[in-house]
Amino acid sequence: MTGLISEQRQERLRGIIDEYTSDAETRIPGLVYLSAETVFWLASFTKLATSVACMQLVEKGLIRLDDADQLEAISPELRDVKVLKRDDDGNFTLGDKKRRITLRMLLNHTAGFGYAFEDERLALYGQPIGLDDFSGERDDVINRPLVNQPGEKFQYGTSMDWVGIIIERVSGLSLEDYFQENVFGPLGMQSVSFHPSEKAKSNLAYMHQRLPGGKLIQADHLYRKPLIAGPANEEGRGVFCAGGHGCFGQPAEYRKLISLLLNNGTDSKTGAQLLKPETVEEMFKDQIPDKPRFCNEYVPVAKPLLANPTPLQPVPDNLTEGWGLSFSLSHQPTAWGRAAGSASWEGLANLYWFADRQTGLGGLIASQILPYGDSYVVECFERVEAEIYKAIRENE
Repeated sequence: MTGLISEQRQERLRGIIDEYTSDAETRIPGLVYLSAETVFWLASFTKLATSVACMQLVEKGLIRLDDADQLEAISPELRDVKVLKRDDDGNFTLGDKKRRITLRMLLNHTAGFGYAFEDERLALYGQPIGLDDFSGERDDVINRPLVNQPGEKFQYGTSMDWVGIIIERVSGLSLEDYFQENVFGPLGMQSVSFHPSEKAKSNLAYMHQRLPGGKLIQADHLYRKPLIAGPANEEGRGVFCAGGHGCFGQPAEYRKLISLLLNNGTDSKTGAQLLKPETVEEMFKDQIPDKPRFCNEYVPVAKPLLANPTPLQPVPDNLTEGWGLSFSLSHQPTAWGRAAGSASWEGLANLYWFADRQTGLGGLIASQILPYGDSYVVECFERVEAEIYKAIRENE
């Protein structure tokens, strides 16, 4: 891409980033470019790798997207899971599902699972002990009810952690081993892992918290257990591989997964084919055409230290997005050039990626700032992206 961008514009891009990183106390303490060795908690960037791994097994015929019988045989817990209900007096009950869960529902977030940091019902249901989305404990994923009836609505939640568990049971490998052998290894992603090495931990970026007044402080790491405990053993002790949020690594390596999407499932450098083109097409197909995600719909959060409510800024009433397998799909082009149908998603600590197949452009920005939805990171990402699209148009 640098061949398409003049030295003058590259300097302008660096200048934009420098604007946002010039004051570490009130703006951004650092972005991914701070060094090639810096290791970040990738959070929900993990979901794309889990989706790729899952679709590899679908291609092999080992698991089917719409076979509830097969899914329940693999994961009986999904057969037995209940739906959380709350009456007008605030009392909670657990009711039966009206419909069975499928793998497609897990991938498109219509299975009914939620996150406790976002969903007030789950947060209250877990009190006073607390329901922790990022404890590193398998039981915190498995032993939680649904918050919606399967298939009835889109709600972002822990379903991709379940997809990771299913991959392990079908393949007979830990998710770490499966990723290394079938996703990260073929793509040359040497730094990414669920279990950071001592060297990786020595290069770990600090987590930061933005206070209500705007000041940034260094904070304890949110996803702490993988940094102090080893992989889960046969007795279940240790950290399990959370397919929805568990990976650490160098964000710059993540571009290889984005490139995989842009290149129809084949690594452009090595020629390794991880997915068939028709599989990538299915992943980019809107899976919830009857349930568009209205971008102006207010979504509160139950734990404001972890995330800001959305939308982060005013948007048109008719602006909607869809969902693929498993990432957001834009319905309209952006003002700065990203095409309709582009994929994108985020990580809780203000990491953002996109893949525009129409233009052949992808990108990411990574920070380690809580809560999610940091205005400086979002604004910086949009301004840099706009400059790159402008360069592309000028070179057409």
